Amino acid sequence: MPLSREEASLFFRLLVRRYERGSLIVTSNKSFTDWGEIFNDHVLATAILDRLLHHATTLNIKGESYRLREKKKAGLFGRPMNSAPEEVTTDVSA
Repeated sequence: MPLSREEASLFFRLLVRRYERGSLIVTSNKSFTDWGEIFNDHVLATAILDRLLHHATTLNIKGESYRLREKKKAGLFGRPMNSAPEEVTTDVSA
């Protein structure tokens, strides 16, 4: 989801304070080229990426996500997000 201007500014300030002082782990499912849209400011996104990537090790993980794989195993893939599983009743009367 795109960040508001204030949220993007706060994230940038966090990076500036942590820059070359401590570690930071950031995960994203978006490529770096899409970050301008996320921060609603391509210049700010470039400044953020400059600081993040300066001493960074980046990992690009490809393949099916763990959550999606587990959802498929449980038979929930393709079900609308807000629908609850169907209630199953069993008649145990003798």
